[in-house]
Amino acid sequence: MATPHVLLVDDSRVDRLVAMRVLKSCNIRVTVAEGPKEALKFLDMEHDVQLILTDYCMPDMTGYDLLVEVKKSPKLNHLPVVIACTEDVPERIKKCLDGGAKDYIIKPVKVANVPKLLSYI
Repeated sequence: MATPHVLLVDDSRVDRLVAMRVLKSCNIRVTVAEGPKEALKFLDMEHDVQLILTDYCMPDMTGYDLLVEVKKSPKLNHLPVVIACTEDVPERIKKCLDGGAKDYIIKPVKVANVPKLLSYI
């Protein structure tokens, strides 16, 4: 099987580094975007991203906003999106899952999260 490719979207440098280390330690190729707008520009080009792992709380656009943009795009709506956040807010989790997110995980991203993330690819 080819190396899985994950687009990691997070405005926090520390959270990006933590998630990137975890994913790379599990032999996952990671492309980083510092926000949803950068992620959408990246996705607009032809790429082989297989999963989007995005923070929820970011300026300008939230991870939910990114999810909505991905799901309404005929070119991108096949991509699984997983939302990550430090806050366990039931209403937010329901909103994201109802909006088409595959999962909502609590940060920091851990090695224990990886098998479930890979199952969405």
